[in-house]
Amino acid sequence: MENILVAGAHGTTGKKIVKLLQSSQYFTPVAMIRKESQKEYLIKDSIKTVMADLEDNIPNSIIDNVDKLIFAAGSGGKKVKEVDQEGAKKLIDVCKNTKIKKFVMLSSMGADNPDEAEDLKEYLQAKHNADEYLKNSNVPFAIVRPGSLTNEKGNGKIKLAEKLNEQGEISRDDVAQALVRTLHDTAAMNKTFEIIKGETLIGKAIPEE
Repeated sequence: MENILVAGAHGTTGKKIVKLLQSSQYFTPVAMIRKESQKEYLIKDSIKTVMADLEDNIPNSIIDNVDKLIFAAGSGGKKVKEVDQEGAKKLIDVCKNTKIKKFVMLSSMGADNPDEAEDLKEYLQAKHNADEYLKNSNVPFAIVRPGSLTNEKGNGKIKLAEKLNEQGEISRDDVAQALVRTLHDTAAMNKTFEIIKGETLIGKAIPEE
């Protein structure tokens, strides 16, 4: 069982990721939270937690005994530079010169070319900067760029391409499942791809190579 640090474990998508990891036969979640009050539901489910705030200094000890991590943290559009960009960079810096096997980044469609965006330009620029920083860090990575997130029930099927050239929605359930699938050693290693709702089973869309 590999220990997976989940940054943003208390968020809407983060909670789904933690739940999937908890039921996995391959992975064990380590929930990264920023305040004590967020511990309650995690402790109730016997999930290990670590405390760190992406707006402050992140101790190197945050990744002690961690094999891989998923960055699913976000500021909800309020502090995109401080959290979505600089927070991600701080965590990437912690992972440099370590034996972290993979850093899975939850990004967004449009982050490849934020200047073309009509909406959320500042957010997409922050995600772009974080993605590029990860690509240039020498940390093994996978960058997942979903379309517009919905709270609909997932069906385990997606449409995936390095560049989809179309807009679309995808449920948080399916995004969480895609992120967990991407944790496998040979799945999407050092690759960036976009996903929306589709007809291909997630396991087939993100094969282990």
